[in-house]
Amino acid sequence: MKKIVILILFLAIGLAFYEQASAEKNIYVMVIAIVVFMMGMMRLSSKTPSKNEDKEENDVQ
Repeated sequence: MKKIVILILFLAIGLAFYEQASAEKNIYVMVIAIVVFMMGMMRLSSKTPSKNEDKEENDVQ
């Protein structure tokens, strides 16, 4: 699943750069590509543990 999300992120970045370089820029395509990129990054970073996770567990005891 992680590999699919990373592939979608690269496709969204590539599409945004391609659209930006074209003569007639379509703002809607660029906005959708950025939203897809941000959602993918949010999904990937949600699995990264927090630095303060251990400290919070020690404070509870």
